[in-house]
Amino acid sequence: MRHTLSVLVENQPGVLTRVAGLFARRGYNIESLAVGETHDPSISCMTIVAGGDDLVIEQVVKQLDKLIDVIEIRDISESEYVDRELILIKVKAEASARGEIMQIVDIFRARIVDIGQDTLIIECTGAEGKTQAIEKSLKPFGIMELVRTGKIAMVRGQKYGDD
Repeated sequence: MRHTLSVLVENQPGVLTRVAGLFARRGYNIESLAVGETHDPSISCMTIVAGGDDLVIEQVVKQLDKLIDVIEIRDISESEYVDRELILIKVKAEASARGEIMQIVDIFRARIVDIGQDTLIIECTGAEGKTQAIEKSLKPFGIMELVRTGKIAMVRGQKYGDD
Protein backbone atom coordinates (compact mmCIF):
# COMPACT_ATOMS: atom_id res chain seq x y z
CA MET A 1 0.00 0.00 0.00
CA ARG A 2 1.16 3.53 -0.71
CA HIS A 3 1.26 5.91 2.23
CA THR A 4 1.42 9.70 2.15
CA LEU A 5 3.34 11.20 5.05
CA SER A 6 3.24 14.89 5.90
CA VAL A 7 6.31 15.84 7.94
CA LEU A 8 6.98 19.25 9.50
CA VAL A 9 10.71 19.85 9.99
CA GLU A 10 13.04 22.62 11.06
CA ASN A 11 14.17 24.53 7.97
CA GLN A 12 17.86 23.70 8.49
CA PRO A 13 20.66 22.46 6.22
CA GLY A 14 20.97 18.66 6.17
CA VAL A 15 17.41 17.81 7.27
CA LEU A 16 16.45 16.39 3.88
CA THR A 17 19.60 14.24 3.84
CA ARG A 18 18.84 12.84 7.29
CA VAL A 19 15.22 12.02 6.41
CA ALA A 20 16.09 10.43 3.05
CA GLY A 21 18.99 8.60 4.68
CA LEU A 22 16.66 7.05 7.24
CA PHE A 23 14.58 5.54 4.43
CA ALA A 24 17.69 4.37 2.54
CA ARG A 25 19.32 2.73 5.59
CA ARG A 26 16.19 0.68 6.18
CA GLY A 27 15.78 -0.27 2.52
CA TYR A 28 12.51 1.62 2.00
CA ASN A 29 11.89 3.33 -1.31
CA ILE A 30 10.59 6.88 -1.49
CA GLU A 31 8.23 7.05 -4.48
CA SER A 32 7.73 10.81 -4.26
CA LEU A 33 9.25 13.57 -2.17
CA ALA A 34 8.41 17.26 -2.17
CA VAL A 35 9.67 19.77 0.34
CA GLY A 36 9.16 23.48 0.75
CA GLU A 37 8.96 26.28 3.25
CA THR A 38 5.65 26.80 5.07
CA HIS A 39 4.03 30.09 6.08
CA ASP A 40 6.68 30.12 8.84
CA PRO A 41 10.11 30.46 7.18
CA SER A 42 11.76 28.47 9.98
CA ILE A 43 9.62 25.38 9.18
CA SER A 44 9.42 23.26 6.03
CA CYS A 45 6.83 20.66 5.11
CA MET A 46 7.86 17.41 3.44
CA THR A 47 5.31 15.32 1.62
CA ILE A 48 6.67 11.78 1.28
CA VAL A 49 4.96 8.98 -0.61
CA ALA A 50 6.32 5.55 0.25
CA GLY A 51 5.18 2.00 -0.26
CA GLY A 52 4.81 -0.51 2.54
CA ASP A 53 2.31 -2.14 4.82
CA ASP A 54 0.99 -0.37 7.90
CA LEU A 55 3.59 -1.97 10.18
CA VAL A 56 6.50 -0.84 8.01
CA ILE A 57 5.18 2.72 7.79
CA GLU A 58 4.52 2.79 11.53
CA GLN A 59 8.18 1.86 12.10
CA VAL A 60 9.35 4.56 9.68
CA VAL A 61 7.19 7.16 11.46
CA LYS A 62 8.67 6.16 14.84
CA GLN A 63 12.20 6.45 13.46
CA LEU A 64 11.47 9.80 11.84
CA ASP A 65 10.03 11.06 15.12
CA LYS A 66 13.42 10.40 16.76
CA LEU A 67 15.21 12.82 14.42
CA ILE A 68 15.89 16.06 16.23
CA ASP A 69 14.80 18.35 13.38
CA VAL A 70 11.40 16.65 12.95
CA ILE A 71 8.57 18.63 14.55
CA GLU A 72 5.54 16.52 13.62
CA ILE A 73 4.69 13.56 11.38
CA ARG A 74 1.30 12.50 10.09
CA ASP A 75 0.36 9.58 7.90
CA ILE A 76 -2.48 11.28 6.04
CA SER A 77 -3.25 8.30 3.80
CA GLU A 78 -6.54 7.56 5.56
CA SER A 79 -7.51 11.24 5.91
CA GLU A 80 -9.44 13.35 3.45
CA TYR A 81 -6.81 15.45 1.74
CA VAL A 82 -6.14 17.47 -1.38
CA ASP A 83 -3.05 16.53 -3.37
CA ARG A 84 -1.41 17.94 -6.45
CA GLU A 85 1.61 17.40 -8.61
CA LEU A 86 3.00 19.31 -11.55
CA ILE A 87 4.11 17.72 -14.81
CA LEU A 88 5.97 19.33 -17.71
CA ILE A 89 5.85 17.44 -21.01
CA LYS A 90 7.83 18.31 -24.12
CA VAL A 91 6.00 16.78 -27.07
CA LYS A 92 6.71 16.64 -30.80
CA ALA A 93 4.30 19.05 -32.42
CA GLU A 94 4.46 19.41 -36.16
CA ALA A 95 2.11 22.02 -37.56
CA SER A 96 -0.43 19.38 -38.62
CA ALA A 97 -0.72 18.00 -35.07
CA ARG A 98 -0.79 21.24 -33.05
CA GLY A 99 -4.55 21.69 -33.21
CA GLU A 100 -5.20 18.21 -31.82
CA ILE A 101 -2.58 18.70 -29.08
CA MET A 102 -4.15 22.03 -28.13
CA GLN A 103 -7.55 20.32 -27.79
CA ILE A 104 -6.04 17.76 -25.39
CA VAL A 105 -4.40 20.58 -23.42
CA ASP A 106 -7.77 22.34 -23.13
CA ILE A 107 -9.60 19.17 -22.04
CA PHE A 108 -7.13 18.71 -19.17
CA ARG A 109 -7.15 22.43 -18.30
CA ALA A 110 -3.41 22.41 -18.85
CA ARG A 111 -1.31 25.17 -20.43
CA ILE A 112 1.20 25.44 -23.23
CA VAL A 113 4.17 27.20 -21.67
CA ASP A 114 6.63 27.07 -24.58
CA ILE A 115 6.35 26.81 -28.35
CA GLY A 116 9.32 25.63 -30.39
CA GLN A 117 9.60 25.10 -34.10
CA ASP A 118 8.54 21.44 -33.81
CA THR A 119 7.80 21.11 -30.10
CA LEU A 120 5.43 22.25 -27.37
CA ILE A 121 6.02 22.21 -23.63
CA ILE A 122 2.85 21.58 -21.69
CA GLU A 123 2.29 22.24 -18.00
CA CYS A 124 -0.40 20.33 -16.15
CA THR A 125 -1.22 20.49 -12.44
CA GLY A 126 -3.56 18.10 -10.68
CA ALA A 127 -3.99 14.84 -8.87
CA GLU A 128 -1.81 11.93 -9.95
CA GLY A 129 -4.57 10.41 -12.10
CA LYS A 130 -4.91 13.61 -14.12
CA THR A 131 -1.18 13.92 -14.79
CA GLN A 132 -0.98 10.26 -15.79
CA ALA A 133 -3.96 10.68 -18.12
CA ILE A 134 -2.52 13.69 -19.96
CA GLU A 135 0.79 11.87 -20.30
CA LYS A 136 -1.01 8.87 -21.83
CA SER A 137 -3.02 11.15 -24.16
CA LEU A 138 0.10 12.91 -25.44
CA LYS A 139 2.22 9.77 -25.85
CA PRO A 140 1.06 9.07 -29.46
CA PHE A 141 2.50 12.45 -30.56
CA GLY A 142 5.95 11.55 -29.23
CA ILE A 143 7.01 12.62 -25.78
CA MET A 144 10.55 13.94 -26.01
CA GLU A 145 11.03 14.83 -22.37
CA LEU A 146 8.98 14.66 -19.18
CA VAL A 147 9.56 15.89 -15.64
CA ARG A 148 7.21 15.91 -12.66
CA THR A 149 7.26 17.19 -9.14
CA GLY A 150 6.52 15.00 -6.19
CA LYS A 151 3.08 15.03 -4.65
CA ILE A 152 2.18 17.80 -2.25
CA ALA A 153 -0.81 17.31 0.02
CA MET A 154 -2.88 19.06 2.67
CA VAL A 155 -5.53 17.58 4.95
CA ARG A 156 -8.97 19.05 4.43
CA GLY A 157 -10.71 21.18 7.03
CA GLN A 158 -8.25 21.12 9.89
CA LYS A 159 -5.08 22.87 10.85
CA TYR A 160 -1.87 20.87 11.02
CA GLY A 161 -1.64 19.38 14.48
CA ASP A 162 -5.41 19.34 15.10
CA ASP A 163 -6.75 15.81 15.47
